[in-house]
Amino acid sequence: MSNVTALRKATTQPVWLSPEQVCERVPGMTPGILADLRENRRGPAYYKPSLRTVIYLESEIDAWIAETRVATRPAGQS
Repeated sequence: MSNVTALRKATTQPVWLSPEQVCERVPGMTPGILADLRENRRGPAYYKPSLRTVIYLESEIDAWIAETRVATRPAGQS
């Protein structure tokens, strides 16, 4: 008899965030700023499952934050 356990493929459910939860994750972000970004189509991708509901995928918020990275030079280089 074998003690080998079959590996199961990990299933991950998407993590959905409300605008308020996005603001908690992003320092300085407010619901108003986030709404302005949506209105101007400049912020992170979002979903509207109903007329008054806006939600974000956590992974897309993380990717959006990563896209805003500004590279700097090491000290002493001009």
